[in-house]
Amino acid sequence: MSRGGEMVYIPDDSDFSSFRDQCESLEGWHCRYNKAGVTVWSQGQEESCTVQKIKTRISCKDVPAETLYDVLHDTSYRKKWDSNMIETYDIGRLTVNADVGYYSWKCPSPLKNRDFVTLRSWLPLGNDYMIINYSVKHPKYPPRKDFVRAVSLQTGYLIKANGDGACVLYYLTQVDPRGSLPKWVVNRVSQFVAPKAMKKIYKAGLKYPEWKRKHDPGYKPWVYPEQNTLPSVSLTELSVQHADSLENIDETGLTEDHLSTSDHEA
Repeated sequence: MSRGGEMVYIPDDSDFSSFRDQCESLEGWHCRYNKAGVTVWSQGQEESCTVQKIKTRISCKDVPAETLYDVLHDTSYRKKWDSNMIETYDIGRLTVNADVGYYSWKCPSPLKNRDFVTLRSWLPLGNDYMIINYSVKHPKYPPRKDFVRAVSLQTGYLIKANGDGACVLYYLTQVDPRGSLPKWVVNRVSQFVAPKAMKKIYKAGLKYPEWKRKHDPGYKPWVYPEQNTLPSVSLTELSVQHADSLENIDETGLTEDHLSTSDHEA
């Protein structure tokens, strides 16, 4: 997503517009899954390639767009619904609608766990909301020995209001997981992992209002920037995270049989 591949920059209106177009367009996308209100598409790459662009869509009845927007921002609540997350925290703020953050997640055993450092930006636009990110390097948060540092080329959410108290959620991601992954992992993402993740977000949206009433209900720094107490980060401290500068591990020899029972159920 970074312009020219070298400069770190904060996305502008044209970037958000392009992202929304990608979410809503069907041209060039191949449907991989369509069941129970969830659709998954992939685009552009050979099926065996690990750096695929994946897009998912789910209709969320009884969840207003602004509620789902809060869910995706609220790191305290994320611990309640994102069972794949190991750790997440905000590093610092760039502007009123952009920050830098860290996220690590559990991969199905015996794959190594992954993590990201990303520049994230968000934009409420009428009844719609967008959150997008891409990977950056921060000198104080280098790759860790216990994780494989992955690269988000472009990842984000589009939340569209859909009638009274309902919304449609799109999730689009193009990530280099760093590593030669077996084909079954790539297929499993579109057939199993992505649909399940979308359903988790939907359920989290249904439960969020009750949870938030008991947990600092007025605190929403993504809506009220004056509440943001993160230290300021300068763009000059950051650089684009290129995949080719990171560890590349070969996990192609791992078979689906290696998965533990808990991973199948996760």
